[in-house]
Amino acid sequence: MKKEQLFEKLRQNTREQFDMPDMTIDGITYPDVYAQFRQMTEAVGGKVFEAKKTDDLNQIIRNLYPEAKTFASNLPFINIAQKNPDTVAEAGELNGTDVGIVQGALGVAENACIWIPQTMKEKAVCFISEYLVVVLDRQNIVHNMHQAYARIEMDPRYNFGTFISGPSKTADIEQALVMGAQAARGLTVLILE
Repeated sequence: MKKEQLFEKLRQNTREQFDMPDMTIDGITYPDVYAQFRQMTEAVGGKVFEAKKTDDLNQIIRNLYPEAKTFASNLPFINIAQKNPDTVAEAGELNGTDVGIVQGALGVAENACIWIPQTMKEKAVCFISEYLVVVLDRQNIVHNMHQAYARIEMDPRYNFGTFISGPSKTADIEQALVMGAQAARGLTVLILE
């Protein structure tokens, strides 16, 4: 039976129709949205560092990851990057990246998610890097996912984005936790004031 035929049979046998319920939902809010975001980020295994927009972010990131040899970023204010996800021929060239540095569009206090719009040719930098640094303006932290979805805008060049919350982790049935199984082993949110 084809899908259209199934739907037609359902319509024929529907005796009473109901309007959709009012779905106005007021999401959770917090007295201090930044404190909640910071607490949740640390709870999911991430780190938060604060800086001023006038600080030397390159030096801050180097200090956070002194052992790192290979940085990747397409952000114009990051000059420590040896790899650029906009100029590599293919995503595989980003393999071996110690620290990827990307811009977060907004953070969510409810669950520490950060919206990372794809603003680079190869989004693999978000997942292939051993450690990920997300630069986020403090003013772009919202209370809940309802507010986040209301503010999300896609870059028309790529029409893709993802929420990232903390480092990648997975556990098997025996509860052996593995960090970095599908993406970065560590995540640092660099909050700009």
